[in-house]
Amino acid sequence: MNARVDPKMSGQPVAGVLPPRFETTVARTMEDLMQVMMVRSLVYIGEQKCPYEEEYDGNDFSGATHLILRRNKEPIGTLRIRWFADFAKLERVAVRSEYRGTRATLELVREAFRIAERKGYTKILGHAQARLVPFWARHFKFKQLKSEGFHFSDHEYVEMVIDITPPANALTIHSDPMVLVRPEGEWDKPGVLDWSSDRPATNPLAHS
Repeated sequence: MNARVDPKMSGQPVAGVLPPRFETTVARTMEDLMQVMMVRSLVYIGEQKCPYEEEYDGNDFSGATHLILRRNKEPIGTLRIRWFADFAKLERVAVRSEYRGTRATLELVREAFRIAERKGYTKILGHAQARLVPFWARHFKFKQLKSEGFHFSDHEYVEMVIDITPPANALTIHSDPMVLVRPEGEWDKPGVLDWSSDRPATNPLAHS
């Protein structure tokens, strides 16, 4: 959660920006991931002066889900969720400067909550920059996990956590197998493997 966000986020459009119509999706294609990295480069490397090797830390393809927020197909925000045994970790929240002060961060984080809840998680952990602790507490009800902080990449951080509630249809080991093979975040929509089940099982390797 070491984000460049607007601590005074009002939920209203900033001057000169049209009323936002946001769409948040899971990054699934190479084009999606290029947009994720573009936003992070603008925000973290361009604005926050984070060194390249510290921003791209080796965790982007290690059990991570990336969300991309767009307005009229233009990528304007992103975040990363990493999945641990009994908690999800919210990371790399970034919104382009011209869209801060809108509902962009709210849209991103709420979608992250929805996905984590659907996957059965009950806790989300985040590392908030110390200056942004009031922002995360006020807008999302995160609570400080420990009294002491820590620092890396030139910033002070605080561990924050929020309890979330999985829905009645949260995914479990007993969920429909065809639901579990659907694309991340789209478990209620038939996917390509659902359509493939219209074909009979020929077991092509059984006779090889």
